[in-house]
Amino acid sequence: MRKIIHIDMDAFFASVEQHDAPELKGKPVVVGGSPSGRGVVAAASYEARKFGIHSAMPAYRAIRLCPGAIFVKPRFERYKEVSEQIREVFYEFTDLVEPLSLDEAYLDITENKKDIKSARKVATLIKQEIKARTGLTASAGVAINKFLAKIASDLDKPDGLAVITPDKMIGFLEELPVGKFHGIGKATEAKMHSMQLFTGADLKKLSETDLIRHFGKVGYFYYNIVRGIDERRVKPNRIRKSVGAENTFSDDLETLPEMHDKLRTIAAKVSGRMERAEALGRTITLKVRYENFESVTRSQSLDQMVSDEETLYGVATRLMEQTEAGIRPVRLLGISVSNLNLQDDDEEDDDKQRERPKSSGRQLELFEV
Repeated sequence: MRKIIHIDMDAFFASVEQHDAPELKGKPVVVGGSPSGRGVVAAASYEARKFGIHSAMPAYRAIRLCPGAIFVKPRFERYKEVSEQIREVFYEFTDLVEPLSLDEAYLDITENKKDIKSARKVATLIKQEIKARTGLTASAGVAINKFLAKIASDLDKPDGLAVITPDKMIGFLEELPVGKFHGIGKATEAKMHSMQLFTGADLKKLSETDLIRHFGKVGYFYYNIVRGIDERRVKPNRIRKSVGAENTFSDDLETLPEMHDKLRTIAAKVSGRMERAEALGRTITLKVRYENFESVTRSQSLDQMVSDEETLYGVATRLMEQTEAGIRPVRLLGISVSNLNLQDDDEEDDDKQRERPKSSGRQLELFEV
């Protein structure tokens, strides 16, 4: 069973502006064109949303709803820069990241780089790291598939974390208003209401044939999602090029001996992963993050392909001599191996996805939260 997280930054553009200009905090901020012209709202802070302002709204209408709104021109390069910082956090937990936009992504953390079993804990750590590095809050949804995770991330905004476990899934979907189903827009919602379909339970009464007849091919999608069936995989937009592991410590490491001890454990973990993947690599990279969140990396390429623990540990400790570890406290250590002899096989093609059987209704295996 997969463990999927959907991360959605809270009022991203507006939150970046409020972070960079503290005098804007707590005020109705609108990112977009001038209300005196033909500008359009690109984003609105939560303070502005209380007045009914939302993205794609004409700026002149927004200023009428909230005369005190503060309009800020978009800075897309800045938003992209912050987005890259956020994605760095994602890739520290998994390579299976599917960005949907600058401020939104799916993550498959079923087998995550930190070997954390609890999906809730992973989501919590991701939110904490994003806040620590960017000063911004994110909302997270955790579930067994993308559809449910997407819905969950919107349940407790802003700065929320919601988990939909398999045992609660069916009841949750049956009670959910059809307008809350991701993929059902206003027009479809209105049509469903005209058919006396108000909740998931109502929608579930229709057969697949009926749904397709009323809504076209998308009726097949509706039939599945109301039953919690979504076989779509998280599709990363970058090829996995390394195998690695890292550890963020609850207390900063102060001395070299304790750092070497942690490196030994990390090297063993990376070696084990490489053996399971039947992989060898030529370049070893050490990652060190100091107590102030500054990160540095040091790499060495070898003449031969390796995967054994002793070599990984030996190279990592030598690379550590090129850092300030031991002089400065360290909050994270990591080892990765690249230049692999391994082809990326994380994804299956869409045909194989379609060949998968639907959920059989048997009891779902344990979903650890």
